[in-house]
Amino acid sequence: MRVFYTIVALTTILASCTGGSASPTDNSETAVFKNDDIEIHQIDEHTWHGHGHRVYNESVYIVEGDSVALMIDAGYTIPGLRKIAEDIVKKPTIFVATHVHRDHTGKAVNEWDSVWICEPDTINIARDMSGYKGKIFFLNDGQTFDLGNRLIEVVFTPGHTPGSVTFIDKEARYGFSGDSFGSTSLLVTTSLSEVIKTCNRMAKYMEQYGIDKLYPGHNPGDNLETLQRVNDLAEISAGILNGDYKPKTSHWQRAIEMVTSLFDKSTVYVVPNTVEDRGLRISYGKRQLK
Repeated sequence: MRVFYTIVALTTILASCTGGSASPTDNSETAVFKNDDIEIHQIDEHTWHGHGHRVYNESVYIVEGDSVALMIDAGYTIPGLRKIAEDIVKKPTIFVATHVHRDHTGKAVNEWDSVWICEPDTINIARDMSGYKGKIFFLNDGQTFDLGNRLIEVVFTPGHTPGSVTFIDKEARYGFSGDSFGSTSLLVTTSLSEVIKTCNRMAKYMEQYGIDKLYPGHNPGDNLETLQRVNDLAEISAGILNGDYKPKTSHWQRAIEMVTSLFDKSTVYVVPNTVEDRGLRISYGKRQLK
């Protein structure tokens, strides 16, 4: 069984790596910090984006208020991430995760005594956050973090994983969505109907509060999540369910999916089918066709 999970985890990483160029596009300014594991650039006066180099430039974000800062995601392997972040903001950080996958809740999570995740993603802890000994707190839809003159709201956005969330700064009119909308390459591990529901809800939210963009979980810059992209994902997902698309199918992944389904009745992370349209890719398996 361990062999199957190893294959599944590898497939997940490979799927994350196929979304486009691996070169970040927001690096016109000099990095505020750079080492072999991470490069950090400033988005605005109190917000920073960092990217690792392991899984399609996996992204982390530092979101500062007057009193405290949020550290959103941890990348795959970024030693010393907490100290790096707290040296930049000169204040303590609270760790929150957009979802539990090892390229977002990697080894650096162990540098925090407590972490915040969404409860449905506990299904992924054993594989993608194993060994964590600190306290785990659960995020709630609509919950806010008061960082000191800066409020960040939690919005439940499942689809990529059952517990994916997006963090929104309404005043700044942007958010941080992890892999909820795919960074141009959405890996679906729940269901396509869940993706449609999430996209429709987020589109309504973005329109209501004038949210211009969502910073994604990989390689932000020219692949920021926009209202148009969110709507496109909903429409393409609906088209897949309606049979409007003929997917490209990886036969070796299909074979893995068939074998693992005999042993594991939980969410399977093998995604043999892909549909590409409007500059987006959606990857899914048989269990996601609902």
